[in-house]
Amino acid sequence: MLTESCGDPFAHLNAPFDQIEVKSATFPLGVPAALRARRSLADRVRSALLLITGGSGTILSHEEKAWASITFAGTRHAVVLEFCGAEAVAAGEELIEHLPDHEFAIPGQLVADATITKVDHRFGAMERLEVTAVLLLLEEG
Repeated sequence: MLTESCGDPFAHLNAPFDQIEVKSATFPLGVPAALRARRSLADRVRSALLLITGGSGTILSHEEKAWASITFAGTRHAVVLEFCGAEAVAAGEELIEHLPDHEFAIPGQLVADATITKVDHRFGAMERLEVTAVLLLLEEG
């Protein structure tokens, strides 16, 4: 004989969403974590560069190119950042100074080389700095 339940086994289907137990993290707007867009490696590289500048820069372009050798595989990222205004230009100069020695924390990746390949600094009423940063990433493991 089967055990009978006094409660409705399908009650959770009609319950309000805020009363349903959710075991995964959610966005503030209530979007489940399973529906979040995953951050790509390019997104992580851009975030890491903007973190160095304190969010003062604007990404103008980002080119990513895969490469491989017999022993290593990875990607080369060329990111062009723009800094407008005196305070933002100061943050851009900090990026130029600290990028080669910066310790990046990108999961699954090792930053083998980080260099500034081009700088365009314009003075005047609206000071502007354009910086091209090139990062060479190796896949860990």
